Amino acid sequence: MKKIFYLPAAVLLLSSCGKDDNEDVVEQPNKDGSIETVISVTHADSVDLLTTTHKVWLKGAVAKTFVTTDTLKSLGTEPVTNDEANTSGPKEKKKDYEIYITVK
Repeated sequence: MKKIFYLPAAVLLLSSCGKDDNEDVVEQPNKDGSIETVISVTHADSVDLLTTTHKVWLKGAVAKTFVTTDTLKSLGTEPVTNDEANTSGPKEKKKDYEIYITVK
């Protein structure tokens, strides 16, 4: 009797560990009334440039755009991994910042 219970329980457990679909990811913002934010980090010589762009959408058109640029201390370099390696290219690449966004 216990063996019959373990098989469906194992199948249920394994099927629940599948791919996590993020329902919050959107292809396009609602252009009737929303704020679209784009954050990018560009590597310069000894600093990184953080560019934040906010587009305010109202009735299908951009009502206003805010762009801010800040300089950040560079995180330095890290070795290039095997899958990114190019025999004639550089042996190191600049480290990227991790970006976390909290919306309240």
